[in-house]
Amino acid sequence: MARTSSSGSEYKTIRARLTRVGLVPSVILLVLWLGFSSLSIYDGYYATLVAQGVQNASLSAGDSLVELQQERRLEMERLSRPNADSVAVALQRARTDQALARARPNFDQLIVGAPQAIAGQVRTLDALLSELPERRAGMDAGAVSRQEAFDFYNRLLAGWANLFDTQARIVPDLAASHAGLAGSEVVRAADEMSQAASLGSAALASGQFGDIDHVTFAHRVGSYHARLDTNLPVLEPEGASLLRKLIAGESWKRLTALENQLIEQPPQPGVPGVDPDEWEEVTAEVSESLVEVAVLQARAGVELGLDNGDRRLLEVLAVSVGGLLAVLLGIVLAARAARSLVDRTLVSRLASLRDDTLRLAHDRLPEIMSRLERGEQVDVEAELAPLEYGTDEIGQVADAFNTAHHTAVAAAVQENHAKAGFNKVFLGIAHRNQGLVHRQLKVLDRMERNEEHPERLAGLFELDHLATRARRNAENLVVLAGVQAGRKWRKPVRLADVVRAAVAETEHFDRIRVHRAPDLSVVGAAVGDLIHLLAELMDNATSFSAPDSQVQVYCGDTPRGVLLRIEDEGMGMRPAERDEANVLLASKPKFEDITLRGDSRLGLFVVAVLASRRGIKVELREAAGEGTVALIRLPADIVAHDRLFEDRSEEPDLLRLPSANTAGSDGGAPVRPKWKRPPKDERDD
Repeated sequence: MARTSSSGSEYKTIRARLTRVGLVPSVILLVLWLGFSSLSIYDGYYATLVAQGVQNASLSAGDSLVELQQERRLEMERLSRPNADSVAVALQRARTDQALARARPNFDQLIVGAPQAIAGQVRTLDALLSELPERRAGMDAGAVSRQEAFDFYNRLLAGWANLFDTQARIVPDLAASHAGLAGSEVVRAADEMSQAASLGSAALASGQFGDIDHVTFAHRVGSYHARLDTNLPVLEPEGASLLRKLIAGESWKRLTALENQLIEQPPQPGVPGVDPDEWEEVTAEVSESLVEVAVLQARAGVELGLDNGDRRLLEVLAVSVGGLLAVLLGIVLAARAARSLVDRTLVSRLASLRDDTLRLAHDRLPEIMSRLERGEQVDVEAELAPLEYGTDEIGQVADAFNTAHHTAVAAAVQENHAKAGFNKVFLGIAHRNQGLVHRQLKVLDRMERNEEHPERLAGLFELDHLATRARRNAENLVVLAGVQAGRKWRKPVRLADVVRAAVAETEHFDRIRVHRAPDLSVVGAAVGDLIHLLAELMDNATSFSAPDSQVQVYCGDTPRGVLLRIEDEGMGMRPAERDEANVLLASKPKFEDITLRGDSRLGLFVVAVLASRRGIKVELREAAGEGTVALIRLPADIVAHDRLFEDRSEEPDLLRLPSANTAGSDGGAPVRPKWKRPPKDERDD
C-alpha cells in the first residue's frame, strides 16, 4: 500500500506541474481561437444562407410572375368588355395555380433561419396569394371593379419585387447585393411593362382609354423603359446580353411602336387603331423575355453570393487553421516548458523502455513464433533477455513487461507442444486406418483374381470400391495434418489412367463420364496427390447434383499447360460462396483454419492443401446452364510429355462449356468402378 501511495503521489505531482504550466494557457488560447472562428464562420454561413434563400425564392418565381402578369392582362380585358369569353381566363388561372404550387413550398424553407426582414416579406406575399381565390370569385361575381382588380394584382406582383429587393439589400456581400438589386429593378420593370400591357388590353377591349388610365399607361411605359436603360450597364453579362438582344429584336421595336401609337392616338370608337391580337402577342413575348432577364440576373446574383460565401468560408477556415496552429504552437511551447520541470533522466528511461519493449514485440517475439511454427525447440529463458531498469516504478513496469512476454512465449510453446502431440495422435490413427485399408485392398485384390462367379465378383468389386474410398478418407486426415500421403509412384502414369483412378475412388462413379484425354503422363511423385485431388472434386460434383444427372470430365492440352474440367448439373453455388471457395483454393490453408472457419466440408481444404503442394491451380466457375465447373490446371513440372504438342486446342475453346447433347461425342463413356493398380515395381506404397 505504501508503494502504491507513493507512486500515486509522485504521479499527481508531475500532473499538477504539467497542468499549471501547460494546460491553463492552452485552454485560454483554445477559447480565443474558438470564439474568433465561430464569429467568422457565422459571417460566411450567413452570406451563404441568404444566397440560398434568394435561390429558393427568386429562381422558382419566374413562371409565377409570367402567369400572374398574363392573368392580370386577361382579367383587365374581360372586366373592360361586357359578355366577354371567360374560357381564356379560366385556363390562365389554372396555369397560374400550377406555377404557384411549384413556388409556394419554397416559402417554408425560406422562412426557416431567415432574417426577420425576409421572413416578414415572405409572410406578406403569402397572405396576398391566399387572397387570390377570394378576389377571383369577386371578379366572377362582378363585385370587384376593374380598377380594384388592377390594384390587387399590382400589389401581389409588387410583393415579389419587394421580397427580391429585401433579399438583395441584406446580402452581406457587396457584389452579390448589387447584382440582386439590379435583378430586382428588372423585375419591377417587367411588372410595369405588364401593367401597361394590361391597361392597353383593357382599352382595346372597351374601345376607349380613360384619362386616368391613359396617363397611367404613359407613365408605366416611360418608367419601365427608364429602369431598363438605367440598369442595363450594371447587369451581369448573361442577363445584359439577353436584354440587348431583346431591345435589338423585332418584338421590342413592334411593342415600342404600338406603345407610342396608343400614347399619341388613344383608341376611339369607330377609329382604326392598334390590332388587339398583335398587341396581345407582342406584349406576352416581351413580358416573358423580361422575366427571363430577371431570372438570369437573380441566378447570377445567387452564384456570386454562393461563390463569395464559399470564399469567405475558405478564408475563415484558413484564418482558423492559422489560429489553431498558433494555439498548437503555444501548447508546444507550454509542453516544452513543462518538460524542463520534469527530470530528464526519467523521460530518457521511459523512452528507452518503450524502444526496448517495441523491439522485443516487433522483432524478437515474431522470430520466436516463427521458429515454433517450424517445429524448432525454444528455450524461453535463453531467448528472452529480461529488461533491466532497476527497482523503482519504471523498473516495476519493466518487470511487468518481462512477465507478460515470458507468459506469452511460454503459452505459445505449450500450445505448439500440444499441437505437435495432437498431430502425432492424429497421424497415428490415420496411419493405422491406412494400414488396415491397405491390407484389406490386398486381400480383396487376391480374392478378385481367384473369383470367377459374376455376382460374387461384382460384390468384391463393390467392397474394393468402398475400401478405396476409405483409404482416401484416411489419407484426408494425413493431408490435413500436413504430411505426405502414403501412396507413391516411381514411374509416370498416363493421364487417362490417373483420371479413371480418381473416378474409381468416387462414391457415385457410375454417374461420371470421362472424355478422351491427351496422350500425356503424370510424373510418379505427383500421381497420388492428383488422384486424391480429382477424386475429392468429383465427389463434390456428384454429391451436389441430382442423382440422375451426369458429371462430365474433360482433359485438354493447352499452350499454358494441361487443363482438366469437371462439370456437374447441380444446384450450383451462390457467388459469395464460390468466391470464398476460390480464395481458399488459391491459398495454402493450415489445419487450424478448419476450426476457425467452422466448415464441416473438409474436401475443399484437402484440395487446397494438395494443390498448394503440387503447384496445381484449381478454380470453381458457374456452369453455362446450372451447376458448377471445376477447372484444374497442371503445372509443367508434373506432366511427362511422351511427344511434342501437336494440334493444341486453344484455351478459350477448352474453357467453353459443351452442351449436354455433345458431352459424349469425343468418346466419353461411364467408367468401370475397378481401376487396376500399377505393378509393384512402378509404385511405392
